[in-house]
Amino acid sequence: MIGYERIYVDTSVFGGYFEIEFKQWTKPFMEKFISGEFKLLYCQLTEIELIKAQAQVRDLIKLIPEEHIEFLSITSMAVSLADIYIKENVVGKTSIEDCRHIAIATLSNADILASWNFKHMVNVNRIRGYNSVNYKYGYKILDIRIPREIIS
Repeated sequence: MIGYERIYVDTSVFGGYFEIEFKQWTKPFMEKFISGEFKLLYCQLTEIELIKAQAQVRDLIKLIPEEHIEFLSITSMAVSLADIYIKENVVGKTSIEDCRHIAIATLSNADILASWNFKHMVNVNRIRGYNSVNYKYGYKILDIRIPREIIS
C-alpha cells in the first residue's frame, strides 16, 4: 500500500467501538485513523445520524486528528444514486440512508466502505447489488467490508 487508504466509515462502526460484540476489532481499526495509517472519510450523513447516539459514541470522532479526516457532504448526485439502488431493488425503501452511505462512498472514490451493518450493507447479495448498479451506471466498484477484515 502506498500512502494510506481512504476508508468511508458508516455510523455502525462508531457504535461498534463500544459494543461488546464488535469492540475488539473496532478499537484497533479506529487506531489506524488516529495514527494516520488510514484516512477517515467522514460524512455529513454520519454526523446527522450520530446526533441520536450516546455522547461517548458522538465524541469518538474527536480522537481522530483533523488532518486524518476528509469530510464529505451529501450531494444531489449521491441522493440520486441512492434512489437508483432502491429503484433497482438492491434494498427496500426503508434502507434509503444505507443507500446514501454507499452512494457517497462510491462517488467520493473511497477505497473501502467499513460497516457493521450486515443486513443492508456487508452482505454478499447486497454488495453484488450495489456494485451491479455502480457498474451499470459507470461508477467504480466499491469494496464493502467489516473492520475485522480490514485490519486482518
